[in-house]
Amino acid sequence: MKILVSDKLADEGLRILRAEPGVEVDVKTDLAPDQLKAVIGQYDGICIRSATKLSADVLANPGKLRAIARAGVGVDNVDLPTATRRGIVVMNAPDGNTISTAELTVGLMIAASRHMAPACAGLKAGRWERKSFMGRQLAEKTVGIVGLGRVGTAVAKRALAFGTKIIGYDPFVAGAPPDLARQIRLVDSLDDLLKEADYLTVHTPLDDQTRGLIGKKELERLPKGAFVINAARGGIIDEAALLEVLNAGHLAGAALDVYATEPPDCRALLEHPKVLCLPHLGASTYDAQQNVAIDACRNLVDYLAGRELRGAVNVPAIDFATLGALRPYVELGHRMGVLLTTLMRGRLKRLEVTLAGDITDAPYSPITTGVVIGLLERIVPGPVNMVNALVVARENGLDVSERTDPDTRGYASSVRVTIEGDRESHAVHGTVFHRNYPRVTLLDGFEIELAPEGDLVVTFHEDRPGVIGEVGTTLGRHRINIASMACGRKVETQEACLGLTLDSVPSAAVLDELRGKTFMKHVHYISLPPLVSQSA
Repeated sequence: MKILVSDKLADEGLRILRAEPGVEVDVKTDLAPDQLKAVIGQYDGICIRSATKLSADVLANPGKLRAIARAGVGVDNVDLPTATRRGIVVMNAPDGNTISTAELTVGLMIAASRHMAPACAGLKAGRWERKSFMGRQLAEKTVGIVGLGRVGTAVAKRALAFGTKIIGYDPFVAGAPPDLARQIRLVDSLDDLLKEADYLTVHTPLDDQTRGLIGKKELERLPKGAFVINAARGGIIDEAALLEVLNAGHLAGAALDVYATEPPDCRALLEHPKVLCLPHLGASTYDAQQNVAIDACRNLVDYLAGRELRGAVNVPAIDFATLGALRPYVELGHRMGVLLTTLMRGRLKRLEVTLAGDITDAPYSPITTGVVIGLLERIVPGPVNMVNALVVARENGLDVSERTDPDTRGYASSVRVTIEGDRESHAVHGTVFHRNYPRVTLLDGFEIELAPEGDLVVTFHEDRPGVIGEVGTTLGRHRINIASMACGRKVETQEACLGLTLDSVPSAAVLDELRGKTFMKHVHYISLPPLVSQSA
C-alpha cells in the first residue's frame, strides 16, 4: 500500500503513516499540477493540506487512488464531485484546529478592545502614548456569536471565562450545544442578536446562504461602538460595507483574519486605523498543525486498512449493507434530505416524513433516519449517523415526525418529505422503481422524474418559450454538457422547474449567470454520489 504526502505535514502524522505495516510513504511537497496528475494514480491514498489542489483534471485518471485525507477542516481544494464519481473517499480533520481558531477569536476581541497593535507600533517608534489608547474590558459586555458549530461553541466557552454575556444565533438550526444550553441565550433571528451585540463574531461555513450575511444593514443594526470579528471565512461579512460603516464612525473597530480573496486586495480596509488584520492565522499553531496531521493520518490508514471510516465528507454515515430490502428507500431518503438542505434558506424547524405502500409493512424508521442524516450532516458539527440522528435533530431544535398514509399516489411505495423553517418550506416526494432505481417524483409541487445523483442543477423559473434553450445555450457556451434533463410545470401559475444532470461541475460564475436571467427565480447546485442501489 502506497501513500503520498504532497504538503508539509507535522512529523507526528508522518510517524503514524510509517508505523502502519505494509505501507510505503512518499513525501513530495513540490509537485506541479501536471506532475501530481502523472503520479497520483500510483498511490492508494494521499494526505494533503491547503497547498495541494486536487482539481477535476488532476483526478481525471486516479488509477488505484481510494482515499484523500485533508489535514484540516476545509476541502475547498478538492474537487468533491469528481472524487465522488471516481469512488474516492475524501476525509477531513475538523476538530484539530478548533481550539486554535477559538483562542485567536477571543484574542482578536481583546487586542482590538485594548488597541494592542497600534500601541505596540507607537512604542517601537519611540512614542509614549498611554492616553491615546484608552480601551475597554470584556467583562459584562455582550458577545453575539453567529454560528454555533465547533468553533462557535469553543469561542462561547472561552468568552464566558472573561465574564461576558453570550447570545447566539445559528442560520441553519435552532438548538444550542447541550453543555452550554444554560449559559447561552439563543435568539430566533439575526436581527435580535445584532441589536444587542457589543462584539459580533461569525462562525458559519461560507455558502450561498451565508455569503454576504453581514452587510451594511446588519452592521448598522449593531450598537454604536461595537466591534466586528471574522476568523471564520472571508465573504461572510461584506468588506465594502464594513469599510463604509467604519468610515461613518458607527463601529469602534474590526478584527479580521480571513478575507474574500486571499491574499486580500481590500487595501483601504486593511489600512483603516480601526482595523486589526492578520494573514489567516486561525490554525497557525504548532498544536493545531500537529492535531490535524494526527487526525488526518489516522483516518487515512484506518480506512485503507479496512478498520474504520471517520471524517468522510462525501460518504453518508449509513451502513446500507445491513438494510436489506429497505436499502434503496433509505438511500432515497438520505438524498431527499440533502436536496432539501440545498433548497432551504433559513433555520430548520419541523420535518415530517410520510411513508406509504409496501414499505410500511417493514420496520420503516431507518428511512426517516436517512432523511434526517441527509438534512443535517452538512450543517451541524460532529457526526450524524443512524445511531444519533434523531438525538442530534432534537438537540438542534428540529422537530421530526413520522407517519404513514394509505394513499400511495399511484406507486407501490412512496416517501414524502416536508421541511418547514423560519423563512420558507419545501416538499420532496420520491419512490423506487423496479426495486432498485430511486427517483424524485415531486419537487415543491412540480411533477418531475429526477435521478438524485451526480452534478445536479435545479432551477425554478417562468414557464415560457425559450427558457430551456437559453439554459442549454448558456451551459454549452461554458462547455458543460447536459447528461439528462427532467422538467416539471404548473400551468395555472405559469411556473416551471428543470432538473439537469451535468457531465462537469458548473462554476460559481456559471451559476450566477443563470441566476441573472430575467426569467429565472432560483438556481441550486447539488452534488450527490452515484447511486449504490443500481443492482439487486
